[in-house]
Amino acid sequence: MPSSPPFVDLGTGSLDTAQIYREALPVAALVGLFGGIALVPLALVSLFAGSSALGAILTVVAQFVLAVGAGIVLLYVVVRGQQLAETE
Repeated sequence: MPSSPPFVDLGTGSLDTAQIYREALPVAALVGLFGGIALVPLALVSLFAGSSALGAILTVVAQFVLAVGAGIVLLYVVVRGQQLAETE
């Protein structure tokens, strides 16, 4: 027996926008969280550090935060997709 496709309302055959929003909000929150964390060192660079060695270090820190955040978001999406596949 084939499982029902995710994000599709079986009654109407259209997209289940409520489920799409429920799944998109945690991803958007994670992206916003890591983007906001990365903005802190970048703001310090633009306001105070400029082109000094401290500015370079803070820029590297911001890029590291973005890279780790992208990895965490990717892991969340994969794990959530597996959970959705198991429950359907």
